[in-house]
Amino acid sequence: MIKVLSVVGTRPEAIKMAPVIKELEKHHGEIQSVVCATAQHREMLDQVLQLFEIRPDYDLDLMRPRQTLSGLTARILTALDKVVARERPDWLLVQGDTTTVMVGALVAFYHRVQVGHVEAGLRTGDKFQPFP
Repeated sequence: MIKVLSVVGTRPEAIKMAPVIKELEKHHGEIQSVVCATAQHREMLDQVLQLFEIRPDYDLDLMRPRQTLSGLTARILTALDKVVARERPDWLLVQGDTTTVMVGALVAFYHRVQVGHVEAGLRTGDKFQPFP
């Protein structure tokens, strides 16, 4: 059986990953779907997860008031590293261009886990748009 860890942190990520997660769930027996929410944007993320009836297996709840991007990166790195070490997925799926996505891909690399990047290849031509 293939184990797939889907990582979401923001509302747009959850909206775009919801159909992927729902499709993975249809293949129970062939694919074990695990969902991890970093809660980079707590309230908006929860609304979407509730709408699509997605219950994360892991809710890292990492945002803090006035947290810097560096601080968020460090918190996601530490927490997600533990999830990946515990779950040992075959694939880690991320969507978009947020801090959650960057750290998710990095943690997967460190654990030699294959990364699936939904929406990869889109370009603005400006490395600061969108940021981050």
